[in-house]
Amino acid sequence: MSSQVRGLLASGFGQLRHEPTAKRIQAVLGGETVVDSTRAVLVWEPRRIVPSYAVPVEDVRGELVPVGLAADSPDDEVGVALGDVTTLRVLDPRVPFTMHSTPGEAVDLRVAGQVRPGAGFRPADQDLAGLVILDFGAFDAWYEEDEQNVAHPRDPFHRIDVLPSSRQVRLELDGQLLAVSSRPVLLFETMLPTRYYLPRADLTAELVPSSTRTWCAYKGQASYFSASVGGRLVPDIAWSYPDPQHDAARVRDLIAFFDERIDVILDGQRRARPVTPWS
Repeated sequence: MSSQVRGLLASGFGQLRHEPTAKRIQAVLGGETVVDSTRAVLVWEPRRIVPSYAVPVEDVRGELVPVGLAADSPDDEVGVALGDVTTLRVLDPRVPFTMHSTPGEAVDLRVAGQVRPGAGFRPADQDLAGLVILDFGAFDAWYEEDEQNVAHPRDPFHRIDVLPSSRQVRLELDGQLLAVSSRPVLLFETMLPTRYYLPRADLTAELVPSSTRTWCAYKGQASYFSASVGGRLVPDIAWSYPDPQHDAARVRDLIAFFDERIDVILDGQRRARPVTPWS
């Protein structure tokens, strides 16, 4: 019997997982490099959908101060549903690092005259003995080799494909036309719905720039827009990447909408709204 690969990938979500990386990993705090390792490991705690960096404790240039067993464990109702991926509620990056889903010891990091409470975690697992998992957000900058990383560590099993298309895409909200295009650029991303990036000239909705910004490890920093639809302003319904990472260069300055909140008609067929953390 054949197995769908998506199911195989999702079958491990409830487990503690790790994967060594050959990349040199560095972290900067207060202008100083305080983590420098060629022995890093990517670690996914149970139900986490993005990894964290773990390094040997001796590759951290600071003091790791134990603060006791981690007690802040998420229950089964914490997290978001991804119904077409797994029955578990998964922990996306909005769930704080300090909320751990595997046994272990939390540690504070004292370095460069600063204290980062709970910035480290030493899991009680023999396969990860001697490693400390680090909070990406507790540092000023991270580097994979000499390229700065943003948002979270890159997952080697996660990828994006960006392809030009001639398929007709029509976007609507409450029966109001937002855009129609026969020259979309389609962005395919592991475990996520296809995103349709459209030229601004193909939009009929009026967009109002928002102050909202988000960061993606694979695409870069996104700028958001609200849309004026039927006399009301729908906040942060669309986004664009004015200066994308190299893998997403083809979507530069194009506009995408949250499929979760609008209706997408692709080649005349209305698509079901996907369920994701952005629903």
